[in-house]
Amino acid sequence: MTKTFQQWQDMAQQLSIEGRAFINGEFCDATGGHTFDCISPIDGRLLAKVASSQRDDVDRAVSAARHSFNQGKWSNVSPRERKAVLLRWAQLLRDNSDELALLDTLDAGKTITDTSTGDIPCVIYCLEWFAEAIDKVSGEVISTDPSFLGTVTREPIGVVAAVVPWNYPLLMASWKFAPALAAGNSVIIKPSEKSPLSILKAAQLGHEAGLPAGVFQVLPGAGDVGNHLSLHKDVDCLAFTGSGGTGRKIMHNAADSNLKRVWLELGGKSPNIILKDCPDLKRAASSAAFGIFANAGQVCSAGSRVLVHRDLMTAFLDHLKEATASFKAGNPLDPDTTMGALVDEIQLNRVLGYIDRGRAEAKLLVGGTRSSPAAGGFYVEPTIFSCADSQPAIAREEIFGPVLSVIPFDTTEEAIAIANASEYGLAAAVWSADIGTAHEMGRQLRAGTVWINCYDEIVDMNFPFGGYKQSGNGRDNSLHALEKYTEIKSTIMRLR
Repeated sequence: MTKTFQQWQDMAQQLSIEGRAFINGEFCDATGGHTFDCISPIDGRLLAKVASSQRDDVDRAVSAARHSFNQGKWSNVSPRERKAVLLRWAQLLRDNSDELALLDTLDAGKTITDTSTGDIPCVIYCLEWFAEAIDKVSGEVISTDPSFLGTVTREPIGVVAAVVPWNYPLLMASWKFAPALAAGNSVIIKPSEKSPLSILKAAQLGHEAGLPAGVFQVLPGAGDVGNHLSLHKDVDCLAFTGSGGTGRKIMHNAADSNLKRVWLELGGKSPNIILKDCPDLKRAASSAAFGIFANAGQVCSAGSRVLVHRDLMTAFLDHLKEATASFKAGNPLDPDTTMGALVDEIQLNRVLGYIDRGRAEAKLLVGGTRSSPAAGGFYVEPTIFSCADSQPAIAREEIFGPVLSVIPFDTTEEAIAIANASEYGLAAAVWSADIGTAHEMGRQLRAGTVWINCYDEIVDMNFPFGGYKQSGNGRDNSLHALEKYTEIKSTIMRLR
């Protein structure tokens, strides 16, 4: 049964929030009792004092993870048993889904509709998907000289650290921990200090489901926690979702320490291309609005650039303005709210700064102002700029907010050139009635995901997710994700 605004508010008032780190199977304070304030972007109120993990806490967590791995507490458990534990965990997440959704909404400013009907169900789906895959992935027997028997097997890589972002707090974490645990690794999650609460609750539920001590741990804290993990010589693999600058530092740290495997999912400035033969301009405009204003634009694959054939520009903008009217910043606890808050004041000021630059470089069509649906919160109205070309900063740089740049083009060749003229390559879309043209353009677009006549409208774990160029390396989701958290071993046996 769907809860009302008042019911969500009442539940928020009664919520008991756990803010301690989760190390070696139990909650514990950070070394020295260090904490940081966890502030809700909804109204600026203090949610909890959260453990600010220190270097000693990192060492304790890594030591526990290494011990659990070397002792085979999880790595040597049969695939069938690992599957059963992960499925029990998924059920516990389902049983506590309202609380998890509320934590993400309070912590990150996401709408309760998004977290309760989108994010948390997708976390459960992700965990169940990889749990079900565990006992269905096998190795190879190699065709070789008959005097030998050769096999190729995959083994867990060891201790996996995952540094995850604030925009989808539990969902992005699950994209890392689900395949890593399915493969038999011991995992340490470093959540963003901007949204650490839901993963701490999930850790408790994982332990209740049967994850052995040391196999799944959570270290809240500032960026130095991730820095320590990336330098730690007993961490075998680090998976990261976040900014390009931090990703570069992690790669340097891996090189300077033990050459740990590093997998990066970084930023994007994804183009959404509307060709002259677009089959449904109104639908394309509605999809474009969703592609940038969902989650207040705080999405790495957001369609932040819409490239429109010049002949369609006037009609498209009319439809786009109409579609944008359905997105209005409001209190995220209200189920009727379609766009929530930005995650904190730092992000708010970043977005407003780009909007100010945009006023000088392009034509402001919609929005451009801060709003205050809840006193003390961090909200910006959906904002659209019309750009003469692709040169303005708002059309080139990742803003990570509800700011859309609309850019004209005259030929498909020009559209491809504009789309690919970016340091990023995470996602893209093409709208065309000619499937041949759409497919050909899709092949030319340098992006890890290409949508045709839609934009980010399907959630399916069978599709790998990741990017080209400075959008990162490796892939989340699908069976390909298991490749990140396993080592390949060739075994060759002489028979005679």
